[in-house]
Amino acid sequence: MTSPTISPAGRAQLWYRPTVSPEYGVYVVLAVSFLVGAAAAQTWTWATTLALFCAFLGFQAEHPLVLQIKQRKTWKPRFLVWGGVYGGLAALLAGGLYWQQGLGWSPLLGIYGAAIAALLVDAIAVFRRGQKSILNELITFWAVCLATPLAYVASTGTLTPTVLGLWALCSLYFCCTIFTVKLRKSHRGEPDAAPIRRAIAYHGLATLLVAGLYGVGLLPLVPALAFTVALVKFLGIGWRLETFQTLPIGPVAALETTLALLFGSIVIISALPVYGGIG
Repeated sequence: MTSPTISPAGRAQLWYRPTVSPEYGVYVVLAVSFLVGAAAAQTWTWATTLALFCAFLGFQAEHPLVLQIKQRKTWKPRFLVWGGVYGGLAALLAGGLYWQQGLGWSPLLGIYGAAIAALLVDAIAVFRRGQKSILNELITFWAVCLATPLAYVASTGTLTPTVLGLWALCSLYFCCTIFTVKLRKSHRGEPDAAPIRRAIAYHGLATLLVAGLYGVGLLPLVPALAFTVALVKFLGIGWRLETFQTLPIGPVAALETTLALLFGSIVIISALPVYGGIG
């Protein structure tokens, strides 16, 4: 007696198959942001490791939630199960970190609240088919970059203004990707001037904000200068815009990843004790 044949679509929906987010660029953002926070803390404890798993699982929980909302006409057991597994484990780890810090007021509560709010905003955007809007993507990147203060608070139990500055720096840097990617897509029907103007406006505003953070003492000089990586990338893309717009996604992803690692390396190295630290 032969076993029944399951179609590829059916196999893909087997509830016990874990869902894995395909947003590989976000893995880079999450990793770099977390390592910046850990470097600022200048220590790595068991709580730091728990915070890393918490951030990773929280990110993974968003993927099946989004898929279920997109296919909301029918319930998908696989998405519900793995959204619950990832979300439940992330919540358990988040609660453990909070318990470890004494169950009183902790900056962790603010970080958790901001992450939950961003998840709700993203869910509403998906429901309204506006997930790819610039505003929603900006909120998403700022939320992922909460890994910076999460790593620091989990490691030290405190939160300093400089770490908030580092969170803002990482967010401003990685949000540049939103505008460069839309430049690549701008030749597919949208007037070329619109995405270029938005990209110029964003990079100009972000540069002013980074300069302001340095000016008020929320960022040391070296991390602030690391933002020039984004500016050089943007100038290079603008110089060869037509070529950039026709590149396959592979080289574009490799460029973004390489420069993100360069940016992160500059900030992380500046946090080493020999350079005085930045926490």
